Amino acid sequence: MSLQQDIMGALKAAMKAKDQTALTALRAVKSAILLAQTESGAQAELTEEQELKILQKQVKQRKDSAAVYLDQGREDLAAPELAEAEVISQFLPEALGEDAIKEVVVRVIANVGAQGMKDMGKVMGIVSKELAGKADGKTISNIVKQQLS
Repeated sequence: MSLQQDIMGALKAAMKAKDQTALTALRAVKSAILLAQTESGAQAELTEEQELKILQKQVKQRKDSAAVYLDQGREDLAAPELAEAEVISQFLPEALGEDAIKEVVVRVIANVGAQGMKDMGKVMGIVSKELAGKADGKTISNIVKQQLS
């Protein structure tokens, strides 16, 4: 069963349960997937990796919005954003911990033979591809910087 079908099933369940938070989040995801499918030059079916990137982007948008709201002291606006991020996150694979990410980064640095910060782009490209959907770019970037400095 594809991720898109899972989301449609969850959307129907949210409609039946009258769960407005889940409905809002899942409709946004469905919309983002449809937009990606109808882009010029796009294939009819999205790959699993593309679907995961869309979900990650949706979660990140909501977390960023919630952070801005919290900085401004608007907990009333941050709470729904965080709740929607949680609904969307259930469709993402389990995120790796920092230790697991660090193991991958150290292995890639050894394989590539990276010497310093000048090789960060090379390492980031390989690690990001390997950990697609399992870790966010910011965490990967921080760990790569620690290892290369």
